[in-house]
Amino acid sequence: MACRDLQKCEEERQKIVLETKNKSVYCRECDLASQESVKEFVKTFKKEQQHLHILVNNAGVMKCPRLVTQENIELQLGVNHMGHFLLTNLLLDYLKESAPSRIVNVSSVAHARGRMKWSDLNSEIHYDKREAYNQSKLANVMFTMELSKRLQGTGVTANALHPGLVDTNIIRYINESAMGRYILALGAWPFIRTPQRGAQTVLYACLDPQFEKVSGKYLNDCEITSAAPQSLDEKNNLRLWLTSEKWTRLQAALNETGNNPVS
Repeated sequence: MACRDLQKCEEERQKIVLETKNKSVYCRECDLASQESVKEFVKTFKKEQQHLHILVNNAGVMKCPRLVTQENIELQLGVNHMGHFLLTNLLLDYLKESAPSRIVNVSSVAHARGRMKWSDLNSEIHYDKREAYNQSKLANVMFTMELSKRLQGTGVTANALHPGLVDTNIIRYINESAMGRYILALGAWPFIRTPQRGAQTVLYACLDPQFEKVSGKYLNDCEITSAAPQSLDEKNNLRLWLTSEKWTRLQAALNETGNNPVS
C-alpha cells in the first residue's frame, strides 16, 4: 500500500492482516503531492519486488481550497492526475514484464462535468474548487484512454471507473464547511456508500477475467458504460499526455529510475 500518511497506513495494514491472515501486506510512503516522493517510492518498490500485476490509482483530493503540490501544481490536478501519471509511467516496465497486468484509475462521474482549461490549466487566473475537481477527474479518464492506446499489444490493460460517493476522508473538505454539511445532511447521505460498497467496482475491474483483454473502458456500478464525450477526443488526450510529460519531467524521472518511456 502506497500511502502519504504512514501511521494511518499501518493501522489499516494491521486490520487487513488480522482479517485476511495474510502477513504479506506492506506500507510504503508515497505522497502524490511530491514528485520526489513518487520517485523514491518507485525506487524502493523496485528494490523489494519483482512483479506488479495490478496498479490501482486511488488517491484523491476533492473540492479543497486552492493549494499546490511541491511542484506548485494546483493540488487537485497535481494529486488526482499528475501524481498518478508519473507513478504509472515509472512502473510501466514492471507492469509489462508481469503481463497480463492491469491499471485501474479511479475517476468519478464528475468527469462528465469537467472541462480542460487549457489557457489556465493550473487555475492561477481563476480558481473554483468544483471546476478544478471536475477537471482533474476528466484528466483521469483522458489519461486512461491515451494510455490504453499506447499499451496495445503489451498485455497491460488500463480502465477508469466511478466508485460512487464513498464515506472516506475524501469528503473532509465538504464536511469542513457549514453549507457542505447541510447539503450532505439534506440529500446526499442516503447515496453515500460505505468503503466496502465503494470498493466493488474497483475490485471488479481488478479481478474480473474480461479485463485481462478489455482496455480503454469506463465503468460504473460494475458495468462498462459510456465515458463523457470530452474524454474521447484523441487530440486533447494526446495534448494532456504531452503536457503531463512536461509538468512531471517524465523523461528525467524515467532516466533516474532506470526506465524507458512507453511508446
